[in-house]
Amino acid sequence: MAFARVLGVKETMAGSGNNQPMLTRLAIIFSGKVQGVGFRATTRDVMRGFAVTGWVRNQPDGSVRAEVQGEATAIEAALAKLRERTGGYIRGEQAYTLGLEADEEGFEIHR
Repeated sequence: MAFARVLGVKETMAGSGNNQPMLTRLAIIFSGKVQGVGFRATTRDVMRGFAVTGWVRNQPDGSVRAEVQGEATAIEAALAKLRERTGGYIRGEQAYTLGLEADEEGFEIHR
């Protein structure tokens, strides 16, 4: 699924000049059996395999929130891999676009 394109994500220049990558940031809320099953650790491990930054954390309502920043194609590929690895646990996803986080590095689990 072309996740970012389906959502109508607007990409933003990450600096001046024509050779700069177009970056976007998404917040994704995953629902289903996503807590207590290693979902956050798997998300972190999958995301670290792609050119994206961000974080993942449990929500009080039993969902998991991830914020992912990078080029739309990298985000799409990372989310496709995550769904492949954890799809049996995910029952729903809601996503929306956020502003970019400057100077963010890596992908971490937030508590």
